[in-house]
Amino acid sequence: MSEQVPTVECSSASPLVEIEVDGITGIEEFNAIECDSNDGNNEVDGIIGGEENPSAPIDPQKYAYQRKPRKKTSAVWKDFKIVEKNGVKKAECNFCKDLLSISSSGSTTHFHRHLTSCLPHIAASKRQKVLIIDMKSSECVNLVKNFSYDMKKVRELASHMILYHEYPFSMMEHVVFNKFMRANTPYWQKISRTTARNDCQSTYEIEKKKLKTILRGVNKVSITTDMWTSGQKISYMVITCHFVDPNWHLQKRVLNFCNVPPPHNRVIIADALQKCFIDWGIENKVSTITVDNARYNDVALRVLKDVFSLKKKLSIGGQLFHVRCCAHITNLLVKDGLSEIGEIVDCVREGVKYLVASEARIKQFSDIAKQLQLPSKKLFLDVPTRWNSTYLMLAVALEFREVFPRYGDRDQGFNYVPSVEDWTKVENVCQILAVFNEVTNIISGTEYPTTNLFLPEVWRIKEVLNKKSLDLNDYIRAMVVKMNTKFDKYWGNVICLWQWLLFWIQANVESSGHENARDIGSSCSGSINVVGKNVMSGKSIFESFVRKNDTIRPVKSDLDVYLEECVYICSEDSDLHFDALEWWKVNDLKYRILSKMARDILSIPITTVASESTFSAGGRVIDPYRASMSVETVEMLLFGADWV
Repeated sequence: MSEQVPTVECSSASPLVEIEVDGITGIEEFNAIECDSNDGNNEVDGIIGGEENPSAPIDPQKYAYQRKPRKKTSAVWKDFKIVEKNGVKKAECNFCKDLLSISSSGSTTHFHRHLTSCLPHIAASKRQKVLIIDMKSSECVNLVKNFSYDMKKVRELASHMILYHEYPFSMMEHVVFNKFMRANTPYWQKISRTTARNDCQSTYEIEKKKLKTILRGVNKVSITTDMWTSGQKISYMVITCHFVDPNWHLQKRVLNFCNVPPPHNRVIIADALQKCFIDWGIENKVSTITVDNARYNDVALRVLKDVFSLKKKLSIGGQLFHVRCCAHITNLLVKDGLSEIGEIVDCVREGVKYLVASEARIKQFSDIAKQLQLPSKKLFLDVPTRWNSTYLMLAVALEFREVFPRYGDRDQGFNYVPSVEDWTKVENVCQILAVFNEVTNIISGTEYPTTNLFLPEVWRIKEVLNKKSLDLNDYIRAMVVKMNTKFDKYWGNVICLWQWLLFWIQANVESSGHENARDIGSSCSGSINVVGKNVMSGKSIFESFVRKNDTIRPVKSDLDVYLEECVYICSEDSDLHFDALEWWKVNDLKYRILSKMARDILSIPITTVASESTFSAGGRVIDPYRASMSVETVEMLLFGADWV
């Protein structure tokens, strides 16, 4: 008896599982079964052209008060049709028109046996195949091969599409989408939302296993974490892992997006982080954790640092374990500075808000700007909690300083006209904010290492503050005093910390050199046992001599050689495009010990932008139309979007 094979519409199995039935895989049966019965064919009560259709849905009224016949799902029915001869139902071959008996048990083995000897069927199967060109095989040479429709691969890629583009599961049931797919290929089979969700779950589990395998081969990882409250009023914690792979590419992976119920105290946060590390098997590989300046983060990381210190897995005694988000610190510096001209900022903000509230006002404002031959830019209304948007608002408004008083003369309700002195203050402040804005854009990258950019950009900020502390304007000096106070609070000991890092690198280089020499000196193979004594052959003695003399520790360490080399000077056009990882990849063999340290240090993120970008994706996934999704489904969707 043939086994029941679920249709694609109702299947909840993994897309990577094949079911074998009577020598034919379940994938082939899927290709043979049309899931959508209403696709243009004239089907009425399972009859097509006056003959019974085995795969058509069974009319419940036709078989009322009697046992319903089982639906025929075997793929062999695509080559046979049921006909009635002399009151007896027979199965007629579509190729040779032979009649075969239908077993009362539903067995189809003799149908498969007939097809193996049916000459018209064999001839039809040997017709010319459809050819496809594989563009992925090589950049220069394309691979031509036979086309075969693989429903398993289609479902797998459909799950990737849903996860990557953040589509809803119901998209696979959209009428126009299915019409498009049927026009694209006659083999298309409709996928239900339930099947799509199960396929996404299978993809999530497969990708999670792959990521765990990758993390097992990583020496050190850096972590960023943050908290977020969704539109569901549910608190989520995101944990992002950063590391450099063997090909010297910076990798970022979301490890956790879980619900953390209140209260958010040090124990709850530390426990959630520790559970995530244990689940992924990286509890002994965490090098640094980057967080914002929330008080509970400081206490939670102090607890974790004590736990990790017991295992003696932290570098430099844990001096680099707690990394504060540079973007948040910059935000605090600028907010304190802007408070000195808070009234002027509020005046400009209210003026812009008044203008952008009406299309007629914007048109009149633009006409005045054209008369003055000013650039055709649009006014920008800031978000008060984001200082960089405030800077952009002030910078754009500064270009229209001549327009504000002229518009006020035409609109008596417009009372937001800064004075000439106020515009001068805005101009001087914007000169400082321009440096902070550029620094923030540089250190907020997630696709390239930012550790090597930390010191130059912090020095740049300090240089600007020192210069402006001698400014002739009182409000600038008062502004810089507040910013310097915040700078010294968070970055006052930054030079001392990086000196500790330099000492740690030097100590590790020297200790690694001694260990390598001891290991090489003690590794002698090829000895021969003679009466209980180890006697080395001549070849073994020679190879041991070569190993000792070729790999003996040099007089100068890697660090000494590295520091004595000339500074690498980039061309003027490539200053901002210098790839530190690519440089270390090229010099990996030259600095064997330093390159291992560089791999761990360059993976440290100095901002929590990676975690906050996940929250942006979470806001799109948990929209008002999908606010009832479970926490597990949200986690699966956000993980899948990051992994595929």
